[in-house]
Amino acid sequence: QVQLVESGGGLVQAGGSLRLSCTASGRTIGSYAMGWFRQAPGKERDFVAHISWSGGRTYYADSVQGRFTISRDNAKNTVSLQMNSLKPEDTAVYYCAADKNSVFKYDYWGQGTQVTVSS
Repeated sequence: QVQLVESGGGLVQAGGSLRLSCTASGRTIGSYAMGWFRQAPGKERDFVAHISWSGGRTYYADSVQGRFTISRDNAKNTVSLQMNSLKPEDTAVYYCAADKNSVFKYDYWGQGTQVTVSS
């Protein structure tokens, strides 16, 4: 089992930046692809970003491409999401997820961290 804990959320003004972190415990996630998702009030959970187990490949939703950067530190068992040029529509609960088989199906999820962007 893998436990994932997100941190780094908060309140920021539009145009600002936040860095989210996801720390894994229970086992190493070095062989897992990882993803970030978000869910705004009243909406479904949406894909944000994905990173391969090695960090060599990354994928982004169109809505965040060029503003967000996903990265990982396998030695520290962490994954991060740097969010720049934040917009009010980025307001959501952000979730970290682990993909055991690198097939864009996520087996483990964190509890989420709230990001609120004020206009």
